[in-house]
Amino acid sequence: MRRIDVIGIGIGVFAAGGLLYLAFSWAGMDGLSAGIWSQVVFVGGLLGWTATYLTRVLGKKMTYYQQLQDYEEAVLEKRLAEMSPEEVAQLQAEVEQERLEQQLEKSAEA
Repeated sequence: MRRIDVIGIGIGVFAAGGLLYLAFSWAGMDGLSAGIWSQVVFVGGLLGWTATYLTRVLGKKMTYYQQLQDYEEAVLEKRLAEMSPEEVAQLQAEVEQERLEQQLEKSAEA
């Protein structure tokens, strides 16, 4: 996000707070009550946004994680494409051997 975007969002939130205050005043509330209720609305919105942000962070559904996963997959696909058929067969055999060893370890533990 660019600096000008942050400034624009800040001005927009400030203006929205003023408009909310005016709307509560126009609805018949006195100045103190209108100010309190406009703050209640903004704090509720801030807490809601924070909850959604934390949900995305903990679920690893943010842009960074997706870009990192896409990059890792692209690197692995490129490396696989550069391998000779013999190397691919050897890699598949190694993976199968590790899988069998893991299954044997699990069955020995049980």
